[in-house]
Parts: sequence; structure tokens; C-alpha cells
Amino acid sequence: MPKTNVVLTGFMGTGKTTIGRLVAEKLNYEFIDTDQLIEEQIGCTIAYFFRVKGEAAFRKLEAELAQELSHREGLVISTGGRMMLDPVNTAALEKSGRVFCLVATPEEILERVATDGNVRPLLQVSNPLEHIIELMQQREKGYKRFSQLDTTGKHPEEIAVELAELVQGQ
Repeated sequence: MPKTNVVLTGFMGTGKTTIGRLVAEKLNYEFIDTDQLIEEQIGCTIAYFFRVKGEAAFRKLEAELAQELSHREGLVISTGGRMMLDPVNTAALEKSGRVFCLVATPEEILERVATDGNVRPLLQVSNPLEHIIELMQQREKGYKRFSQLDTTGKHPEEIAVELAELVQGQ
């Protein structure tokens, strides 16, 4: 019986990587973080790649990875914040998986990303909270296409259990 992939999307700081690792453990699936995998492939950070090669080159790498992962099974895939807003990537990954969008309040997102130690190129602005709200509004329509799981105020383990049960119940 094929093992349906679990694809996590959503805005930065909603818990895709943390929850994805936990879900993979519970389902005995392999965990893949697309941003981390791309960084390993290109040998530098995404932030640096963005500055040197530009966003279009990065989006091309994401699209190639989406195609590659669509041919595998038994994966929990944590995608970059904009990867699943591209209809081609969505079509590829939906062929072999179920997509879930993790959401959280802008305030909680800012709190999480401020303490996670990662450089967020999109938040190098004078008012990060305002920018998060603006970006979330721009992406809302794209994210709304997927089943929503609110992570605000919840422990990652709680969300992981809920998600694993959803997948196992199909």
C-alpha cells in the first residue's frame, strides 16, 4: 500500500519544520525540509543565494525539487513559505501527498522567528510585524486552498498528534 506523503505549507514561523519532524517520527516516514535540502545542494544559505542569484533562480530550484519529490512516497515534506503558492509545485506534490497549511497569528509568528536563530531576508525591515501582516494578506488566497491547522498557542507535539491521526485516518 503506497504511503501518502504529507506536505506542510504555510507562512514562516508556523511550525512546518518542527511539526514535520514530529509527524515523520510518528508515521515512521522520512522527513524532508525543502529549504534545508536546497541549502545542502547549493552549498550556501538561501539568504546568500537570494542576494547573489536572485529569487527567480531560487524558485527554479524549488520547482525542480517539487518534481523530484513528487515521485517518492513515505515523506513528510516541510516546504518553504512560498513553494506551494506556485500552482506547478502544488500540482506536483499533490500527486503523491496531502497538503496541510499551518497557520498562526502574526504576533506569534514574529515571536517565533525572532528567537529561532535563522536570518529571514523578508523580515529585514523597520517594522517586521507590519510586514508579516502584509505578506500574510498577499498569500492568504493561495494558502486557503489547503486544509488549515492553527498552531497558535499550541505545543508542536499536540499538532503533530492531530496531523498524524488525520493522515492515518485518511
